[in-house]
Amino acid sequence: MPSAKKPNTVEIVTEIAKPVLDEMGLDLWDVRFEKEGASWYLRIFIDKQGGVNIDDCEKASRKIDKLIDEADPISQSYYFEVSSPGIGRELVKPWHFQKYVGELIQVRLIRPVDGERDYIGKLVSFNDESIVVAVNTQDEEKEIAFTKKDTAFIRLYEEIDF
Repeated sequence: MPSAKKPNTVEIVTEIAKPVLDEMGLDLWDVRFEKEGASWYLRIFIDKQGGVNIDDCEKASRKIDKLIDEADPISQSYYFEVSSPGIGRELVKPWHFQKYVGELIQVRLIRPVDGERDYIGKLVSFNDESIVVAVNTQDEEKEIAFTKKDTAFIRLYEEIDF
């Protein structure tokens, strides 16, 4: 009989955080457990209609931190952060893509194709492996398909006018 896959840190923290955030009227955008230099970071990104503020982050952090400490799923020391996914939020999960179909996104490729690494266009469609983006060229709009595994990131694009 095959053994069941043991849940990883992100899955455990997601199970802990999601009900708390749902109760608070907040969306769980993403959970990441990543190493930067010599330190580990547990990051929870939250959102809500109209955006989150520092009070939302602080309240969520206090409630979730206590529950994570009780469950104790992480053996090493780490820094815990709760924040907004930001304006240029990364699109990772299927519901992220669904929410932003028709919106401007930025796609950065791991390796350039025809000398280009960055593309900005409207998200037309997506599936588990790829996305289709409508990009304006000099004289026309054309649809380009990108394989997700070939991308460094896919983000919501917001033109910021300083």
